[in-house]
Amino acid sequence: MVSLPEKVFVRSSWPERQGEAITARARRAKSCHPSQCNTPSQVQHNRTVITRFAPSPTGYLHIGGARTALFNALFARRHGGQFRLRIEDTDRARSTDDAVQAILDGMGWLGLDWDGETVSQHARADRHREIVNQLMARGAAFRCWCTPEEVEALRAEAFAQGRALRSPWRERDPSEGPDAPYVVRFRAPDRDTAITDAVQGEVRWAAKEFDDLVLLRSDGAPTYNLAVVADDHDMGVTHIIRGDDHLTNAGRQQQIYDALGWQSPVFAHIPLIHGPDGKKLSKRHGALGVEAYRDMGYLPEGLRNYLLRLGWSKGDQELFTDEEMAAAFDLEGLNKAPARLDFDKMASVNAFHMKRADSARLTDLLWARLETKPGLRLDDTGRAWVAAAMDMLKERASTLAELEDQVYFMLRLRPLAIEGKAAKALDEEALARLARLRSALDGAKDWSEPALGAQLKAFAEAEGVGFGKVGPPLRAALTAGAPAPDMGFVLAVLGREEVLARLDDVI
Repeated sequence: MVSLPEKVFVRSSWPERQGEAITARARRAKSCHPSQCNTPSQVQHNRTVITRFAPSPTGYLHIGGARTALFNALFARRHGGQFRLRIEDTDRARSTDDAVQAILDGMGWLGLDWDGETVSQHARADRHREIVNQLMARGAAFRCWCTPEEVEALRAEAFAQGRALRSPWRERDPSEGPDAPYVVRFRAPDRDTAITDAVQGEVRWAAKEFDDLVLLRSDGAPTYNLAVVADDHDMGVTHIIRGDDHLTNAGRQQQIYDALGWQSPVFAHIPLIHGPDGKKLSKRHGALGVEAYRDMGYLPEGLRNYLLRLGWSKGDQELFTDEEMAAAFDLEGLNKAPARLDFDKMASVNAFHMKRADSARLTDLLWARLETKPGLRLDDTGRAWVAAAMDMLKERASTLAELEDQVYFMLRLRPLAIEGKAAKALDEEALARLARLRSALDGAKDWSEPALGAQLKAFAEAEGVGFGKVGPPLRAALTAGAPAPDMGFVLAVLGREEVLARLDDVI
């Protein structure tokens, strides 16, 4: 059985200098006054904005779900409202504790905190049945004793006539029902159903398109659309931002709202994310859990920024800080066309946030990734090298994975395994020149990056050769040919003792 913590509240992991302050300000703020809202349809008068993210716990938090959660969180924060989390675990056969935890972990890493308790839809089944009784009392629902075989026959007949299924029990006296299991169905209205969607505009369905929806199964279990309406109403949800694969569900849910006399929320159905080829997003495109993007080295703020622009726009601005995101997000900017996943763009956006990130934080994140890698110097000295280099290294990296590549030259254990092109650079002439350079460096009085860069240049001039005869052999000896910044910087970061020792290894 899936279990949820009685109370879950995740502190925001949006960058400490911004995110928590944004969240605190938003929670202190009052609900948006109509005169301050972007459009009348976005924020309902005299109601505190409440949004929700309602995933099914059947797997990881995929990137489409993460985007949905982000949009709901941003809209609530902008209007001083609440962002709620509901786990839609009515499918008991597929819902698992591990999947619930994966969703919580994914949202925690991405920095999407929510307000109040985490709601379990399954735990509210009694409330759902209570609402079904209300619908039956209003004549909007009825018992249906059709067998599965009869339902199939009725469905085939309805299809042939170009309409949805209607149960013969909708007009019969329930006292005539046999002593047998039955379902409770919603009495589909004989009129068109319409919603005004904040993204799609007016959407209308003809009466014949909706069947008599099952509300309670024969075992008394509530079905999805009933549970969603009941939960959203009881949670006070004012705005539902979700994928347009739920658009038809919105029509069904609107019928239930109308039958109960409840005010429906504002719907905003956003197109799903497509792959780079324009086809439905799949695992081959990158339809992965957010933890996969974490493992690929993206920062949570970088992924948040990228997801923001994946189906929403504000002029030509591509790069947003968290403060700018919270201030700018609205429903008007949601696009009607599907967004395409673009890893090059994702890396570019993340690079912006890498440059802005605190170097000590990046060092901590990088070190956690390196601790499981063999053959590296992972002591305090190695960490000090990385910390000293981070201000420069983060300017050259789009992800933490690229940072890993850049620090390998520092942390490789001696003696370095020098192979391939790097080994070819260490011919007899180069080794003799490195021996003379070693003597010059051993006597250097100033071991700073500028001084060392100048000394290397002066050494090449004294040798009567271009720097191309000095740099490649030196790089091979100190980094084994691994990617590395300017050689003056490499010397300064490694320190005199390590540089001389690595030179000694090859001379």
